[in-house]
Amino acid sequence: MNRAELADFLRRARTRLAPSDVGLTGGPRRRTPGLRREEVAQLAGMSADYYTRLEQRRGSHPSRQMLTALARALRLDDAERDHLFHLAGEEPPRPGVSSGHVRPGLLMILDRLHDLPASVYSDWGEVLAQNTMSVALTGDYTGTNVIRRWFTDPATRLITPPDHREMHSRAHVAGLRAIAAARPDDPGPAALAAELRAGSAEFEELWQAHDVVVRRPSPKRFLHPVVGALDLDCEVLVGDGHDQQLIVHSARPGTQTYERLELLRVIGLQDLSPSPGAYNSQGVS
Repeated sequence: MNRAELADFLRRARTRLAPSDVGLTGGPRRRTPGLRREEVAQLAGMSADYYTRLEQRRGSHPSRQMLTALARALRLDDAERDHLFHLAGEEPPRPGVSSGHVRPGLLMILDRLHDLPASVYSDWGEVLAQNTMSVALTGDYTGTNVIRRWFTDPATRLITPPDHREMHSRAHVAGLRAIAAARPDDPGPAALAAELRAGSAEFEELWQAHDVVVRRPSPKRFLHPVVGALDLDCEVLVGDGHDQQLIVHSARPGTQTYERLELLRVIGLQDLSPSPGAYNSQGVS
């Protein structure tokens, strides 16, 4: 771990970003350019004290998960991410293997979607990033896998209407099977499939059906515990490399769902939404 070079790289990456580049408000005039240390820590999901110590060459060795979070927070491209890993004494993720690193282009779009629920997913169900509206709609699940939650946590399904749940289950299994076959050298999808085949009778039964394509109806209905039923259109933007997706939900103006989505936006901004434990769900499968 090259503490001096790592500290310098983090500092330079931080100062080149404006708050608006990452979906934050600028606030009062700043004495120095770029993001504040506490803002980077917030975006990366770590303590401000730990991030400060990294920039001061005093931090302990960051984990691979933490390096991935820092690369996402600082909007690093693939080459910059690899450099970050090298400075920390770690091997970068191998090509063709899931890394959790969100492409800057998808994050840039996500940062600008303030009034619509939007999330970035890997093609095998990892929640890589969410905006405020997405968290207000489904709860904060960044860093988890929606397929694992769907088959291991019954509360996850509460936000999905009962008559839609079988379709969601089939779509999850079919999608994971297709990805595991397409990337046999990627241990993530294969390990998840093995885990769920052993731990979920429903998953194993659907796996044996060997479906690889399941069409999903649109719009999608969510049962939110505060604002009620939401019939939302779903658009999917596939990132370069086709292994990440930006999923955006919207409502047609003039509909009851549009009004409820506006209410959800106010609730989310005021941080008055129910805690994730109220429904523990991810309805955008």
